[in-house]
Amino acid sequence: MAASSTEKATTTEISTSTSTPDVIDVTVHPLVLLSAADHYHRVARGTRKRAVGVLLGTVSRGQVDATNSFAVPFEEDSKNPAVFYLDHNYLENMLGMFRKVNAKERVVGFYSTGPQIRPNDL
Repeated sequence: MAASSTEKATTTEISTSTSTPDVIDVTVHPLVLLSAADHYHRVARGTRKRAVGVLLGTVSRGQVDATNSFAVPFEEDSKNPAVFYLDHNYLENMLGMFRKVNAKERVVGFYSTGPQIRPNDL
């Protein structure tokens, strides 16, 4: 079985809230998928916790290319899932370090594990 170097998901009618053009194509590189799966297995496997992380890459002419990612410390209130804690200092520090390595990468999205999309995810 041949494996491609990237996984592609084509979407239609996805618009962003800023002045950027509509997203036509999204490419998620294997490293991103592996990192998200590893994060889930380290943090949330066998629990009700979610693993959350940031997707880094580029956006050009409606094409999003997610080339890298990193996990973000994340906790939800067990009684009220609308209340959550996200370590903003950690997030800013990681973004700064990643920009030193690859200045072209920007935040293009996030990932979250779980059986369904929650209202806070949007």
